[in-house]
Amino acid sequence: MSSTAVPVEAISAPPGPWREFWGSFSANRGAVIGLGVIVVLLLVALFAPWLAPHAPNQTDSTAFLRPPAWQEGGSATHLLGTDAIGRDILSRLMFGARLSLSIGVAVVAISAAVGIALGLIAGFFRGILEIAIMRLMDVVLTLPSLLLAIVIVAILGPGLINAMLAVAVVVLPHYVRITRAAVISEVSRDYVTAARVSGAGTLRLMFREVLPNCAAPLIVQASLGVSTAILDAAALGFLGLGAQPPSPEWGTMLADAREFVLRAWWVVTFPGLAILAAVLAFNLLGDGLRDALDPKLKR
Repeated sequence: MSSTAVPVEAISAPPGPWREFWGSFSANRGAVIGLGVIVVLLLVALFAPWLAPHAPNQTDSTAFLRPPAWQEGGSATHLLGTDAIGRDILSRLMFGARLSLSIGVAVVAISAAVGIALGLIAGFFRGILEIAIMRLMDVVLTLPSLLLAIVIVAILGPGLINAMLAVAVVVLPHYVRITRAAVISEVSRDYVTAARVSGAGTLRLMFREVLPNCAAPLIVQASLGVSTAILDAAALGFLGLGAQPPSPEWGTMLADAREFVLRAWWVVTFPGLAILAAVLAFNLLGDGLRDALDPKLKR
């Protein structure tokens, strides 16, 4: 009676970190859908000059407020219709995706960089410095976010760059608080003590030892922060304080279409749906990342 030896390689090995992450992430169907929508938006934004049927600011004097192609009076030349001065809405939405996503990424990059630095300082150097930083963040959090952004833009002046800075200031406290809380929980662990005993300096402890272990909640907050940045920038653009006409930013498109809400529904509906899709997609992605990166929530 012969026995067959089972090779060591045949024994199932535990899944790698990426496979484990994707298994937890893909269990959330909403997160997968959100990721798919974000990929589509990124592709549209990258290839807008080739995908858009018209230039974003090109006007057609024979097609003012033309309805979408499937509605009576519409034309296949302008699939989603035109605005009050004959600009193609589909083309402006495609170029607006490039602008709105750039705003979201830039705001998150600025606020995350400054917030992580302040959170690390507050977590490592306790005492008066920590109290000063956290009380300042508490003051910012007590103010309504949109109102604070409006005040900052009113001081700096309307414009896209100033709107991005204002939104970055508004979302800054979230990164500071998350980083500080994660640092305080990490500095008491054995690996930090071992690194400190081995002669590691403060900067090395901050950026090489502690910060990588604080990345999970920061990644989740960054994905959620993109949606907040897009929404706040669109609100400022709608109020005339963000991107200025004729920029094809979604909030500015809504502001230009306010007076045509009742007689030309498409000039308001499609930019609003674009904002809704982008914000919802990043929120769903953030939920999926939280489920996949937080050990307490893994299924």
